[in-house]
Amino acid sequence: MKRFGLRSLVISNVLFVTVGFAANRPHYGGSLRIATQSPLTSLDPAQQSNSLTENNITRLMFDTLTMVNDRGSVQPSLASSCEAEPGHQRWQIKLRSDVTFADGSALTNDAVASSLRASNPNWKIFPNSDSVTIETETPDQDVPAELALTRNAIAKRGGILVGTGAFTVTDWQPGKNLILSARENYWAGRPYVDSIKISLGQNQREQMISLDLGRTDVIEIASDQAHRAGMENRLTKTSQPVEQLALVFTHENPSSDDEKLLRALALSIDRASINNVLLQGSGVPTGSLLPDWMSGYSFLFPSEFNLPQARQMRSQLRQAAHWTLGYDINDPVGRVIADRIALNARDAGISLQVSSSSTPDLRLMRIRIDSLDTRSALRRVTQGLGLPAPAIAGTSAEDLFLAESSVLATVRVIPLLHVRVSYGLSSSVKNWSESPDGSWHLGDVWMGAEKE
Repeated sequence: MKRFGLRSLVISNVLFVTVGFAANRPHYGGSLRIATQSPLTSLDPAQQSNSLTENNITRLMFDTLTMVNDRGSVQPSLASSCEAEPGHQRWQIKLRSDVTFADGSALTNDAVASSLRASNPNWKIFPNSDSVTIETETPDQDVPAELALTRNAIAKRGGILVGTGAFTVTDWQPGKNLILSARENYWAGRPYVDSIKISLGQNQREQMISLDLGRTDVIEIASDQAHRAGMENRLTKTSQPVEQLALVFTHENPSSDDEKLLRALALSIDRASINNVLLQGSGVPTGSLLPDWMSGYSFLFPSEFNLPQARQMRSQLRQAAHWTLGYDINDPVGRVIADRIALNARDAGISLQVSSSSTPDLRLMRIRIDSLDTRSALRRVTQGLGLPAPAIAGTSAEDLFLAESSVLATVRVIPLLHVRVSYGLSSSVKNWSESPDGSWHLGDVWMGAEKE
């Protein structure tokens, strides 16, 4: 009896370990449920906003010709090669031969050229027998990195919009719901989950309740709530600081007095307090456009809080302007930050009134860094802030630093913080990962047991 009992115990333990191991190794099947505040009324990549969640959803259905890896190097994706002719004004793109759209049709040069024209009206694009030619108005060595942007994802238009991505649309109710199904014949390999169900237009409170009730697997967490979510033992994932929070002077030609007042304003803003109190530590105070994890030189740009010096600079102006400060009314934290900036300015003797006017003197802006290629990132952040793109001489860190310095020297932009993006996950989500810029890798995600 004792021998039999011992043998049964050993067998039971082996079965327990085997079952436990099987339950925790990657497997196909299941549905991933995502909630987002975005209304998402169009699936067309050319019409997407700079929203991180929207861009991540778009990439589930549509691929780009190139991609930028986590080290910032451009790699082929749908394109097998991307080569420039002398002068970097004319590019030849050759495609992979094993790619099909979700409707079963082959990826062709004609389809790629047509798709790129929709998002790049300033480029001349035409298909050849063995490639696609892109001609830019001026020499541009950043075309391969630009082709990796979500807005340049390849879509076949005309009738039903289809892409070459890992998932295809099963059901689509604009602004409400989107259901995607995994493609068995996806050229880069079938994803683990069978489907992804996305609930659109849900505010932060609705998302949190849905996660707590087990109705959702992935939700967005507001930057000022990320710390609290972690303290409440919720499973959270946080990106690198990928959003630029900055003040932009909306007048194109600031006077010498404007420049002095802007410098005084920059010194009056207590970035650390805004980060620690209003954003609960989810940001990094900065005086640069690109975050330090990307450029390595952010610390060289001053961002100190110096109220005495701000007051001294303000006193040198006999008559200072009375400015208005605008913010994005769709950003719930934006108004609170704008109010704090106005209070800081008042302490320095600067008249700054928070306003909902469409034409303020200063605007509080939040711009996402959507490329891991540093040259492309600097250009896009600058343009996103409504400023002229800088000329970048070369590819070195020094070239990038000089280009960013030229933008900041105009005093039209006052960088404040780089902010992280956070998500809440259910315990059933396994192998979640993302790139430093916040791009999801949902093809690697698999679903475990709902309760553990």
